[in-house]
This record gives sequence, structure tokens and C-alpha cells, in this order.
Amino acid sequence: MPKKKLVNDELTIVLPIYNEAQSLPYFLPEFIKTCKTNGWHIIFVNDGSKDDSALLLAQYEKEPLLSVLHHKVNRGYGGALKTGIAATKTRYVLTMDGDGQHQISDVEAMLQFARKSDADMLIGSRNEKEYINIYREMGKWMIRNFTKILVPLPVKDLNSGFKLYRTNLADRYLRLCPDSMAFSDVITLLFINQGHLVLEYPISVKKRIGGTSSISTYTAFQTIIEILGVAMLVNPLRIFLPLSIICILAGVIWEIPIMLAGRGVSVGSMLAIVLGALFFFLGLIASQLASIRLHLVSTNDEQESD
Repeated sequence: MPKKKLVNDELTIVLPIYNEAQSLPYFLPEFIKTCKTNGWHIIFVNDGSKDDSALLLAQYEKEPLLSVLHHKVNRGYGGALKTGIAATKTRYVLTMDGDGQHQISDVEAMLQFARKSDADMLIGSRNEKEYINIYREMGKWMIRNFTKILVPLPVKDLNSGFKLYRTNLADRYLRLCPDSMAFSDVITLLFINQGHLVLEYPISVKKRIGGTSSISTYTAFQTIIEILGVAMLVNPLRIFLPLSIICILAGVIWEIPIMLAGRGVSVGSMLAIVLGALFFFLGLIASQLASIRLHLVSTNDEQESD
């Protein structure tokens, strides 16, 4: 599909769309009008929708600022965002959910704050007290606190889908991000741990107009696994070092009363100490491999941009 000429080169808004036929008619007219007024480019990624989403988007494909990309099969939330971000040619790219909950009126203020703060990523921090779901909030709380244990986390709304990125940096980390709902969490952690400036900016959200959320218990479990994978990539010693210390301390504590009783060295305590030493050396090796992999990713992207 040929690229459409951009009115300006500052901002592209990417929306992943999956079975949102009920929501699209309500927010698309105002959304497109605002983007046209500001000269922002739009990329819709139809992620293998089974309803009439593709037909609704087709009505706007001739708009000069708008592109519609299609996946033949559903690749997942992250897969759709990766397609949209990879197709972006502007300085900034902003991702929004395609269910109408995010408000286009927040974009201009967020863009101005990005210019002023020189941030590499801005996270739209939500206030969802009006539409709180106890089950989902508990899941978010568990994910957020689990993440804090593994990696530094200076932000509160880790999994907000409303994010503004420097496009060149977002594109650099796409290959390290999953196609699942965990995309938002993982790319944020990569930005933070690679020393980029990540800030939050307050946004408002509306109640979902229609459709069904694809977030489930399995999604939360999948996100935790992906976060664990990121921790292994960016700071594996954060995982292996505590395991090493726990095993060594357990071995020493186990051995002390045995030695005081004059019964020699316990096989169990020695096993725990050796296991602790193995965890430590595995952590060192994993840390070196992670550094090499991240360096190769950065080097390859710099060569491709040249």
C-alpha cells in the first residue's frame, strides 16, 4: 500500500482495531475531524476483525491523513501496535485503544508536554474511579507490584494503552516486544531500563461504548510471564542474585546446628550452598548475554537508519 503524503511530520496516531463495530461510529467522526484540523496522521490497524469493523474503516480510507492496514488473521493487541508503529514516519507516535474510551482532546496537551519536557515516552495516566472493576484493578495491582520486585518502576499506570513515543526509539524495541496485551507493559519497561526519559501525564477516560474487552485472567498471567522475560533481558541478576542469596543462607543456617553438634557437614546444606553459587554464576552469564543482545539491537537499528 503506497504511503500517503503527511501534512506534517510531527505526530501519527495508531489505533488497533479488533471487533469494534459498535464503538467506531460513535468516536470516529470527531476523532478524524480533530486530526485533520491539527494535521496529525492516523493509522488504523484492523487486526483480523470478524465483525463489520473493516467495512466501517473502509469509508474513511480516502482521507488524505488516514491509512488502514489489515491483518488477515488476529495477531493480538501488541501485534497490531507493532504494525502501526513500524509504518509511522513522523517524529512522535501516539497509541490509543480503538474502543472509544480514550479522548482525542487529550492528545494536544500531551504533545505539548512532550515538547516541553523532552520526554522519550509519555504515559497517559488514567483516573478510572468512575468505572472501576474490582477484579481488573486487583489484577493490575498484582502485576504492578510483581514488576516492582523485578525491575525499577517509577510510573504508576504501567499498562495504559494511551502512550506517546519518540518513533525512532519505539521502533528500536519492537522486535523485543510481544504480540500480546503485554506489549504496553514490556515496551515501557524497556524504555525505563535503557535510560530513556519516561514520564506520566493525566488523561481522562470514558466508559466503553460497546464491544467486549479481550482482557482476562489468562491475559494477566501472560503479562506476568512477559515481564519476567523482560527482567531476564534487562537485568537478570535481579532474579538470580536473590535466589543465590536465599540458597546460600538456607544452606548455612541448616549447617550451623549440625556443625555445633559435631556431626560434620550435611549433604543437604552443601547442596543448597552449591546451588546458590550456581545461581550466582548463571546470573553473571545471563547478564553478559543480555548486554550483548541489547547492544546488537541498538547497533542494528542504527545501521538500518543510516
